[in-house]
Amino acid sequence: MDFLMSGLAACGACVFTNPLEVVKTRMQLQGELQAPGTYQRHYRNVFHAFITIGKVDGLAALQKGLAPALLYQFLMNGIRLGTYGLVEAGGYLHTAEGNLSHSRSAAAGAVAGIMGAYLGSPIYMVKTHLQAQAASEIAVGHQYKHQGMFQALTEIGQKHGLVGLWRGALGGLPRVITGSSTQLCTFSSTKDLLSQWEVFPPQSWKVALAAAMVSGIAVVLAMTPFDVASTRLYNQPTDAQGKGLMYRGILDALLQTARTEGIFGMYKGIGASYFRLGPHTILSLFFWDQLRSLYYMYTK
Repeated sequence: MDFLMSGLAACGACVFTNPLEVVKTRMQLQGELQAPGTYQRHYRNVFHAFITIGKVDGLAALQKGLAPALLYQFLMNGIRLGTYGLVEAGGYLHTAEGNLSHSRSAAAGAVAGIMGAYLGSPIYMVKTHLQAQAASEIAVGHQYKHQGMFQALTEIGQKHGLVGLWRGALGGLPRVITGSSTQLCTFSSTKDLLSQWEVFPPQSWKVALAAAMVSGIAVVLAMTPFDVASTRLYNQPTDAQGKGLMYRGILDALLQTARTEGIFGMYKGIGASYFRLGPHTILSLFFWDQLRSLYYMYTK
């Protein structure tokens, strides 16, 4: 039930934030390995990107990749939050004195994130491909011609086998380790502090909401460089053997991006990342916390 509630909470958040994921993906691919000022900026900022995509690709394009996004969120966060919830319920995150251990919380968040992200990696790759697909006049990054999630998974599997389906999985792990450990550690720590300080009434939904808002800011700052590199690793063109033609791995992607586009290139789309990750973090953790509270209230 912990895994089911976690997956449903993440899916609920995803429906609202997927358009921001589309915008974020395209902004991260814009000007890939090109020096600033040498390429046409189709997307000047988050709001301009929304208008441009809606005008050129149509409003439906803002929900591109929704099916794999929902499936990925259910798998990844169902495992991640479910595992973390079980560890937390078992009392493994607290010291003998009853205080929350930040190191245990961060470690549990990272391990739980690795499990979920690795299993869901093929779905995340297809999601990235579909969200990057655009009309030629506003296209950025490599353009795959997938017709849908199942067609894409089948085509990649037939061409490159299981190795091809999990291409970029290892490169995506630093993104998830950083994001998951930061998110869950700051969420638990902030909830703990707010409860100790009695800022809100005991068991109030405002505690979870405030903790999720703090967590969202921390996640975006820590995760964006790895998120940019991960998006590019998943979306890069491949040779006949399924090997990436632009990057050798996550470190190479980070170095090439920093060398060619500067330090700000590693933070491309940070505005879209916050507008997406912030609400997604807030909604998913808030839904997760409330679903668990309701479940335990009616089962005890």
